[in-house]
Amino acid sequence: MMEGMEMTCFEIISNVGMARGSYIEAIDLATEGRFEEAEAKIEEGNTFFAKGHDAHTDLVQKEAAGERTEIILILVHAEDQLMSAESFKILAEKFIAVNKKIYK
Repeated sequence: MMEGMEMTCFEIISNVGMARGSYIEAIDLATEGRFEEAEAKIEEGNTFFAKGHDAHTDLVQKEAAGERTEIILILVHAEDQLMSAESFKILAEKFIAVNKKIYK
């Protein structure tokens, strides 16, 4: 079970880390006025984020079904990275919107 839990955590961390990187790239592109590319990076990030979120949802569903989840540091880290990526998505979308106004 622990090996499965650790693998799931690394799946979350890997995917949401890629998502966060895509969102940061979107911010950089929006700052340069490259909005189509920025929006493509948001979509790329969303694809990675969905994979990480799905892995996390599987853990939540298992616990809801009665399978106890041991709280280990790597799980806490995975959830922290998930929330960080989600925050960067929100910020990236705001940066794109603000920069579109500036570039008009």
